[in-house]
Amino acid sequence: MHIKTFAVAAVGLGLVTLSACGSSPDDKGSAGSRTVTLVSHNSWAASKSVIADFEKSSGYKVKVLEDGDAGQAVNKAILTKDNPQGDVLFGVDNTLLSRALDNGLFQPYEPKGADLILPQYRVDEAKHRVTPIDTGDICVNYDKKYFADHKLTPPASFDDLIKPEYRNLLVTENAATSSPGLGFLLGTAAKYGDQGWQEYWKKLKANGVKVVDGWEQAYNQEFSGSAGGRKAKGDRPLVVSYASSPPAEVIYADPRPKTAPTGVAQGTCFRQVEYAGLLSNAGNTEGGKAFLDFLITKKFQEDMPLNMFVHPVREGAQVPPEFVKYGPQAKNPGTLAPDRIAANRDQWVKSWTSLVLR
Repeated sequence: MHIKTFAVAAVGLGLVTLSACGSSPDDKGSAGSRTVTLVSHNSWAASKSVIADFEKSSGYKVKVLEDGDAGQAVNKAILTKDNPQGDVLFGVDNTLLSRALDNGLFQPYEPKGADLILPQYRVDEAKHRVTPIDTGDICVNYDKKYFADHKLTPPASFDDLIKPEYRNLLVTENAATSSPGLGFLLGTAAKYGDQGWQEYWKKLKANGVKVVDGWEQAYNQEFSGSAGGRKAKGDRPLVVSYASSPPAEVIYADPRPKTAPTGVAQGTCFRQVEYAGLLSNAGNTEGGKAFLDFLITKKFQEDMPLNMFVHPVREGAQVPPEFVKYGPQAKNPGTLAPDRIAANRDQWVKSWTSLVLR
């Protein structure tokens, strides 16, 4: 997800965003190690007090290794699976899940409290190789000021994005290298079907869509509606981001605006679910199991929204008022069954690359 940039601005709020530091033999551990190592994408963030509670109650010290975006983290974990960097991998999402499972990344473990995960997010229930941790919606965000100044109604759907009035306004991420970019591609496949999505992207390309490598560049440099984009003089008022980006723009602004400067095109959303799992060949399996138990506790689930700007997946976990007000979940997001993503993803990305980038 996209949250690290906001989290960096909020270190004073007590977030813990630990970066990679060299492993010592003790850290890598044996079964008796007191360090549990989490491998994650760059957007991992949690309150120091919540991590401290886990460390105190479990007796394990938490170490976090961050490995780029979700795609990079999964690919690196596959390459190192015989001698993994850590014990638990967090951040593999439904767009990449089959790649992780097919490559034998995880060993089975059903965490305590797994029965409290909302049924719609559960997967792999026969083997319990991964546990759902959070969910969010990948959606087009728009710059409210731009559309007000130009007396133009913001787009509300995929169909709108190919209309002439929105020519040269959208920036998205590369579907081959970026999780939100891939989610946006899958959203169009969910909407238009196996054949129709390619025709749609031809029209989107003809309408001047700009493609950049990753979310960071798209949102914080190209998009005119974000704090970073305004600073960088970004000139695209439409960007593929998350339904939870508007509350981040409010919460980390000083002074806080009364309303979010950005909005969400509700008809462009694709539901993303992130999972964690106990790595095969983990050095500290007991510590890894304890950490997975912790990730679905009410305390951690309620800590996530304002740290990683995602929604909890546990029954009864509450989200803060700012999240409800500025970042509600999409009402009818696009979804694709995991087996359909597994069967088509690589070919879709290949077709998308030759269609859009060449």
